[in-house]
Amino acid sequence: MSTSPKPVKKVPIHLQSAANRVYIKNGEIVNHDKSFKADVYIEDGIIKFVGPPSEITIPGGVRTIDASGLLIIPGGIDPHTHMQLPFGGAVAVDDFYSGTKAAVAGGTTMIIDFVLPNKHESMIEAYDKWRSWADPKVCCDYGLHVGITWWSKSVSEELGILCKELGVNSFKTFMAYKGLYQLNDSDLLDVFERIRQLNGVAMVHAENGDIIAKNTQRLLAEGINGPEGHELSRPEEVEAEAVHRACVLAHQSDCPLYVVHVMSKSAGIELARARQRYRGRYIMGETLAAALGTDATCCFHMGFEHEAAHVLSPPLRPDPTTREFLMKLLAK
Repeated sequence: MSTSPKPVKKVPIHLQSAANRVYIKNGEIVNHDKSFKADVYIEDGIIKFVGPPSEITIPGGVRTIDASGLLIIPGGIDPHTHMQLPFGGAVAVDDFYSGTKAAVAGGTTMIIDFVLPNKHESMIEAYDKWRSWADPKVCCDYGLHVGITWWSKSVSEELGILCKELGVNSFKTFMAYKGLYQLNDSDLLDVFERIRQLNGVAMVHAENGDIIAKNTQRLLAEGINGPEGHELSRPEEVEAEAVHRACVLAHQSDCPLYVVHVMSKSAGIELARARQRYRGRYIMGETLAAALGTDATCCFHMGFEHEAAHVLSPPLRPDPTTREFLMKLLAK
């Protein structure tokens, strides 16, 4: 059983003050469906009123913000973060304090981070560990996905505890990182079927780990061991093949699937085809701000530090038209 308390909605640090009544006037609200002129009144971190100023009487002692000529946008939710993640002998530079403080400063008011158990580690113990890192530090609301980094009867049982008792309903699987996190197709089918039974959502890092391992060996043998070798080890078709395979496996298991960090045109095409093939059922995907804001051409011949700072998996692609293509897929 988990030793962590049940998840609670935490009042962010930026709202924990005496003056936590805010009135925003004269702005234009932008929601998911429309934009319109209205005022907003917030008390104790909760939106109490949205509408014309004639319909509300504002109490005294309120902080007033004049948003004339400005947009009022709901706080963002970042569904894919890795705060203080230990990985590959290093630890992510942002912990749950500095990372969520930066999030709030940029208008993101909730994150969903990833618990990544080591192979053969209890998922519940890993969940408790992440909670112990996050609870004392977070400046905004947060949730947790949990990674399935190995498969066994005990993992299947712990999935039930995570779903039914601890409020976790999204689980990340890996088709990459051979020997570390990668699951084979048979295990993925079992995982997807179990997640479906729990009414959860499967997430997948879609790259063909076997091909990447072979390419890595070849590139190292050829003396290519810098950041430039990263994209060479996992070209677009290695990502696209895995996206296609993940969608088929999920469909065969009748399990909702969320493909994380789609980074190439060909992978995006496979995702779009699967959504069309299955009439939009089951299949979802995300891309990253990095994929929409830059590409691999900015990394060529720029020196080790610059190039290494742009390494991610799947990698940025050298095709400069990738950014616009992925943005169009988002718009659709």
